Amino acid sequence: MNLFFKTLGEGQPLLILHGLFGSADNWLTHAKNWSAHYQVFLIDQRNHGHSSHTETMSYAHMAEDLFELVASQNLRDIVLLGHSMGGKTAMTFAQEYGFLIEKMIVVDMGIRSYPPHHQTIFEGLLAVDVDHCASRQEAEQRLLPFVPDEGTRQFLLKNLYWREHGKLDWRFNLPVLHREIEHIMVGLEAKVCPVNTCFIRGGQSNYIRPEDVAGIQHLFPQSQIKTIEQAGHWVHAEAPAAFSEMVLDFLHTG
Repeated sequence: MNLFFKTLGEGQPLLILHGLFGSADNWLTHAKNWSAHYQVFLIDQRNHGHSSHTETMSYAHMAEDLFELVASQNLRDIVLLGHSMGGKTAMTFAQEYGFLIEKMIVVDMGIRSYPPHHQTIFEGLLAVDVDHCASRQEAEQRLLPFVPDEGTRQFLLKNLYWREHGKLDWRFNLPVLHREIEHIMVGLEAKVCPVNTCFIRGGQSNYIRPEDVAGIQHLFPQSQIKTIEQAGHWVHAEAPAAFSEMVLDFLHTG
């Protein structure tokens, strides 16, 4: 699959993978800052953003998508950063193609499986009848009862766009994401990966719990786990300055 991506800057390649319901544009601010040091690749994963929609949504497929992109651009010694779902794609890629990676950053994602916990969001998204919504404001009103948090709601609504014939649609492949959510929540294969890795977790998030640390360090023996206490799951958005400093410190000193 040919993934959509855009690049900023020059130098060592730094590839960024967004999370569920996200897109490359969610990382544009950080990419602009990091492009002073790296050639930053902002990537839309399959069934998200401007990349193709497909009926499959597994980490094996998403890691293979990324390998095709890396091979097509003839990239080596990459820095790979992934948040949430993108973090698990990154880890899966590293298990298979670790020889291509110099360093990896996994943002608020562990190696275990997670119980599906997006049902209310899916109910809200499915309640937005895009074929009959006359405006983005109407779409937001339909989403509001299911997603009262404004930040989360605006994050989701960034995926709305006007298609041909003046109708709204989602950039992500909603039916497939809804159907395949259990596959998106699966745990990582038990395959040891020696890539130099930094796990950055939000102190207000439960994606990486204290009891998860031993398992992470077993599969990623050259890893460190850092915490930004004031942040939740969207670490990069909730504490952008502290997050960026932590990323650059790891990349420049390791």
